Amino acid sequence: MNQPCETVVVGAGVVGLSIAIALQQRGRQVTLLDRSRPGEGASFGNAGFLATELNDPLATPDTLKAAPLLWANPRGPVSLPLAHWPQITPWLWRFVKAASPRQVQVGQQGLRALNQSALGAWQRLLRRLDLIDELVPSGYLQVWEAEHAGSQAEQQAEKLAGWGIDSTVLSAAGVAELEPELNERVRHGLLLPASHQVRDPYHLVQRLFERFMEAGGRFQQTRVISVRGGQMAAQAVTEQGAVDAHQLVIACGAWSRQLLKSTGVDVPLQAERGYHLTLPRAGSVLRRPVGSADRHVVMTPMSCGLRVVGMSELGGLDQPPIEQRFDTLRHHASALLADAEPVTRDHTTWMGYRPTLPDSLPVIDQHPQQPSVYAAFGHQHLGLTQAAITSELLAARMTQQDTRIDLTPYRINRF
Repeated sequence: MNQPCETVVVGAGVVGLSIAIALQQRGRQVTLLDRSRPGEGASFGNAGFLATELNDPLATPDTLKAAPLLWANPRGPVSLPLAHWPQITPWLWRFVKAASPRQVQVGQQGLRALNQSALGAWQRLLRRLDLIDELVPSGYLQVWEAEHAGSQAEQQAEKLAGWGIDSTVLSAAGVAELEPELNERVRHGLLLPASHQVRDPYHLVQRLFERFMEAGGRFQQTRVISVRGGQMAAQAVTEQGAVDAHQLVIACGAWSRQLLKSTGVDVPLQAERGYHLTLPRAGSVLRRPVGSADRHVVMTPMSCGLRVVGMSELGGLDQPPIEQRFDTLRHHASALLADAEPVTRDHTTWMGYRPTLPDSLPVIDQHPQQPSVYAAFGHQHLGLTQAAITSELLAARMTQQDTRIDLTPYRINRF
């Protein structure tokens, strides 16, 4: 691996792989490095739909007001394990600061700029690769169980309309007509008819990887220890030796902070642990992704089964999964489905690491002191959603082309 190559991308998840392909399509020879096989990180276990409506950052005044109750609820969506408090406290302080009205506005603008271009970018990428069948125009349904929650659905619809997103408020009967297998306790719904999902995010990454390799890409499964950059060349130092390149991209999700620190830049990136259940024999129970506004879980029908996703656990990279989180997902899925029997049958469990920055905006930038090094990470809950548009933007930046979107909100040194 000491033969120089043109471009190295560190990270074989959906973001890194999309960037590698975008660079290939601009004539670059690309080598992909990852400690795991492609798609085995956060890309494996996400909810599988393009959440282009999520234009609010995680840190808002409403989030801060609700946080104590969410943390106190043993079946709530937020967890901060006590063992990780010393490490997480500085990040939490930055999170609180990011909830200022001005910063929330910046976050909304930055997220909206990426999200409104996300679907088109995915369609372009998948059509070029003859993989458009992986993207499904499914729609997305958000539901509420409280009888008085109709006003919340109306307010959400009005907010989405302000962003140019069409939606339809539904009564309990309307929800039941669309999704007859939901529990009758669901009283209100909001349908986003233009939303899309993928058939299976892991299968998508596998097919992207096949196209990457067929086009002459290189892959090595190895842990990258550090990165060195300069004006005209970069180097990835791995367990198996050094890999030289003209340009290098750090796109390894929650592990990106460690590599960026080796270049002299530190960013407040936190590993936000997410959990899922997959019910392999229940893939046809629902017709589209369904998200519960009350329970903060999403259920998505996939080719691999019904995927139940939830939890935001700020627990770092080192601790094992907490079994109670899976119990919480079982509880919520059982309550939302009319027939809870599929939840009690055989299912698989998974925990992965979302890369989350306090302001919820990703880094999409060139290193401020080492121009041969670039970075794309920190997409929090929107890695799948924003992967294709991120690849277009970063590849354009690396090849001195117009990015079409102002990248200032996503700069490395904004903190």
